[in-house]
Amino acid sequence: MSSVATVFRIAAVGNLPRLRGTRSLVPSFGAVALGLLMAQSGFAQEAGIATREYGDFPYIGSRVAVWIAAQVHLMFAAFVLGVPMFAMVAEAIGIFGGDKRYDRLAKEFTRLLLIAYSATAIWGAVLVFFLTTLYPRFWAHLSEIFEVSMWIYVGLFFLESFTLYLYYYGWDRWKAGTAKYAHWGLAILLNIWGTAVMFIADSWLSYMMSPPEVITADPSPGVVQLWSAINNATWMPINIHRIIANVVFGGSVVGAYAAYRFLAAKSDEERAHYDWMGYVGNFIAIGALIILPFAGYYLGREIYEFNQQMGITMMGGFMSWLWIIQAFLIGVLFLTGNYYLWVGMTRIPGAERFLPYTKWMLVVLVIGVIVWATPHTMIANRAELEAMGGSHHPFLGVLGVMSAKNTAVNLMILTTFLSFLMYRRANKRPVVGWAKTGTIVQASLFALSAAVVLFYGVYGYFVTAIVRIGFSVYQVLAVLGTIIAVMVLDVLMLRGSESRGAIQWGNMPARSQYALFVLVVTFTWLMGLMGFARSGIRQHWHVWEVMRDTSQWAATPALGPAAQVISVCVLIFLVLIAFIFWLGGLVEKPQLVPEQPAPGASGTVTS
Repeated sequence: MSSVATVFRIAAVGNLPRLRGTRSLVPSFGAVALGLLMAQSGFAQEAGIATREYGDFPYIGSRVAVWIAAQVHLMFAAFVLGVPMFAMVAEAIGIFGGDKRYDRLAKEFTRLLLIAYSATAIWGAVLVFFLTTLYPRFWAHLSEIFEVSMWIYVGLFFLESFTLYLYYYGWDRWKAGTAKYAHWGLAILLNIWGTAVMFIADSWLSYMMSPPEVITADPSPGVVQLWSAINNATWMPINIHRIIANVVFGGSVVGAYAAYRFLAAKSDEERAHYDWMGYVGNFIAIGALIILPFAGYYLGREIYEFNQQMGITMMGGFMSWLWIIQAFLIGVLFLTGNYYLWVGMTRIPGAERFLPYTKWMLVVLVIGVIVWATPHTMIANRAELEAMGGSHHPFLGVLGVMSAKNTAVNLMILTTFLSFLMYRRANKRPVVGWAKTGTIVQASLFALSAAVVLFYGVYGYFVTAIVRIGFSVYQVLAVLGTIIAVMVLDVLMLRGSESRGAIQWGNMPARSQYALFVLVVTFTWLMGLMGFARSGIRQHWHVWEVMRDTSQWAATPALGPAAQVISVCVLIFLVLIAFIFWLGGLVEKPQLVPEQPAPGASGTVTS
């Protein structure tokens, strides 16, 4: 019966909204019929009718078919979960800060969300079709364990869909007086339903990685078993990691959309609007990216704690080189995000005083990427191994361990945060009496944090592995503490600050917009790569040490074939997103609102 869940989502969403502001919602009754058809396998099983254990998808095989459907569905799901968070915050800034640009920005992306939401539902239906026809025994197992949660999942989709339509179509009508707070409340509800849906779906996939012992001992359905299956060892780490990753992904898609509209703009007014939008998207994406590695460490630690064999397979087994690719891609994200900020400083009066420092920051970032992407064990032939004196290079082997990599990534995070700080302060002149002292304190916090990171990075070479792993906690706490303390000081210091000149929105070279395209492509590819890592460590198990995959596609593919499948998924998603961008431009031309300082601000410039 739970196989109906995802397809009923299409019924809740309805068809795509007609162009030019249609107000009608037409439920997709065909989707309901498809859902009932997919439930047929469950009814057949209850009636005692024999069903196949595996299906066979032509040419690419069943595993790749399910892989592509699941990956593209998750990419769209990340978009439709990340954008509502972005819209909720942007609308709040428009309501409480008095800058109407943010309100129009939130509405423009909510319009794109309507289209993307339907695409998400369609790919979810495709995924359920593939699971029920290609892996019926595995789907029956999940349905038996998570039966109740799947019905809750369907109900939440109805709530989420109706809330989304109320939120968008009531935008202009509910903006007068106190009604605007009720409208913003719909944004909060939309995020609550979406987050609950994600939490339920995450329980299914995390159960496949870390099934609790109570399920292993007694797989019969029940409330206790259901909660144990949901609240498994990796459920909450994956929830936290995905929330942050969705924010990064949503911000990068916002930036890409703004870059597309910037390059296609016909007037200076449009160019200025989309330049500002691109900055907001990049700010959100890179700001969340700064803390994403910490959530990744938390997830990795929980995987190790649940099963060391699984953790070793992930980090030290056949997937170890995957993390070199990951390090390179994350390095591209950090370098591109910083590059966009540095180019953006050229349109800010007063930023020229910071530009000489960017070359030294670039040196730190490049060295950090080199260290992070250095493998511990080299792939070499016999002659090369003899020349090195073993499998570890005498010099590069030192940089291949986690002490060096943790140090490198934390210094890259500090450098990126410093770029944001310089951008934020570029056109502002503090007027508080303790501004000089506050700046000295901020610089001291940066220096102290870097010293702590370097100390524990070097000291890690002189202690055992178990002690060295604990040092990463101190490095993370030092960096997070600095970020929080410096931001609090900066907010207080810039209250009532004087402006050095208005930001010249739209005065950006085209290459800066290509950087935003690089961000969304890189992060989409990285998301697919990490999805393969999470799923691949189960190897030949549908559910780790509970249900074995005995099909001919059970072996985890090598990195080469996996990269090809991931690239196909990325291409499919980006082509569909480009279509959504184009379609969104046909619906209506956004109302361009001039920059408006917050009420009561004197001499400030909103950025």
